[in-house]
Amino acid sequence: MANKQFDVVVIGGGPGGYIAAIRAAQLGFSTACVEFEAFADPKGEVRLGGTCLNVGCIPSKALLRSSELYDEANHAFVMHGISADGVKMDVGTMIRRKDNIVTQLTSGIKGLFKKNKVTLLAGRGSFAGRENELWQVQVTAKDGGSEVVDAKHVIVATGSSPRHLDGIPVDNAVICDNVGALAFDSVPKRLGVIGAGVIGLELGSVWKRLGSDVTILEALPDFLGGADAAVTKEAWKVFTQKQGLKINLGVKINAVKKGKHGVAIEYDMGDGAFTLEVDRLIVSVGRVPNTAGLGADNVGLKIDERGRIDVNDHCQTNLDNVWAVGDVIRGPMLAHKGMEEGVMVAELIAGQAGHVNYDTIPYVIYTHPEIAWVGKTEQQLKNQGIEYRVGQIPFLANGRALGQGDTIGFVKMIACAKTDRVLGVHVMGANASELIAEAVVAMEFGAVAEDIARICHAHPTLSEVMHEAALAVDKRALHF
Repeated sequence: MANKQFDVVVIGGGPGGYIAAIRAAQLGFSTACVEFEAFADPKGEVRLGGTCLNVGCIPSKALLRSSELYDEANHAFVMHGISADGVKMDVGTMIRRKDNIVTQLTSGIKGLFKKNKVTLLAGRGSFAGRENELWQVQVTAKDGGSEVVDAKHVIVATGSSPRHLDGIPVDNAVICDNVGALAFDSVPKRLGVIGAGVIGLELGSVWKRLGSDVTILEALPDFLGGADAAVTKEAWKVFTQKQGLKINLGVKINAVKKGKHGVAIEYDMGDGAFTLEVDRLIVSVGRVPNTAGLGADNVGLKIDERGRIDVNDHCQTNLDNVWAVGDVIRGPMLAHKGMEEGVMVAELIAGQAGHVNYDTIPYVIYTHPEIAWVGKTEQQLKNQGIEYRVGQIPFLANGRALGQGDTIGFVKMIACAKTDRVLGVHVMGANASELIAEAVVAMEFGAVAEDIARICHAHPTLSEVMHEAALAVDKRALHF
């Protein structure tokens, strides 16, 4: 019996994979998507959406919002004249709400597959070989059964997994990665977090607002090293002084010991040796690409020294008609980056001019206040010897921010000193994740700061701070 044959087979149903599959189907290709993970589905069925929708971006934002509302009720309502005594958090209800959102979205992707005629193949996908011009992809189900399908093109979108540290056994009950940290059944009195990156800060913030005494241990000597120095300085002050997160930098973990009543973390910092005792520990020290078990050796697929699939600027691998997108290749591990690559690859397969501008991919940290940026930092421009001008305006000068009672942060715009072209925009404040979109659009169209300064922004809105920052590049801010 002949194998099933498809024009495109996508291995992985996360953001990069399911988007690639949908776009390929829209372009007229017979398309299949292989997905293995059930992500704790009560029926054991495959769940699309990958880490992002199931145990990452989406559930963490749901918990962040719940914890923000709880914190506002306890501390911010009073400034509006609202009394809210005896506010309580039912953690079980909060977790169920999060789970319901995840189920709704992951089920929605299955609906999109049906609408676009994408075939879902439940199982683990791997390369079995090549016959003539067709790639053979083996799909192995959980029960051990398998089938082989043929494909003209294969798009690998197998994503990434949490990086674990030697000697720190993650059980996702007491010692957790992102999966366990999103499913606590109660608020831990003392919470430890290893890693002060995006995941560590976001999840640490959730449980801090709900009452945990949170201590974050970071190996690097610098805080948020990828962000602009102005953002880093303000964020450190807000998170540690105003919000009470304990963040220790330059930490070397020596041992993690799990006992009957929690976890003890032994570490060095500076010239001292310390022990942190906590009820639960979150390990958030980055992620590793999922290339093990892919069958790369069976077909000669090139994997680099960091376990990533080697690709060119258009996500082509060293093999004809084999592509890779998302966390499994070079670049930032961001869902929206993987989605854009998935669209690009599908369109390139169709002979169209697919493209991703890696210089305008926005970064967002969903703490409170949010942090978002696109383009270059001041440090990067200094290192490159590029002359620039800066406009920076605080939200404290904005009427909408004052009305909302949230004036923390600023918008910082950096433009070329010679051409005025916008080179980078950095936002710290409420809704930074939404405000950064204007900067992305401006930079994609090659805008100069003067262009943004000449655009009418609705009043009163937070977006006016973006407008004022553009004016400030030319030292002519009107409200500050």
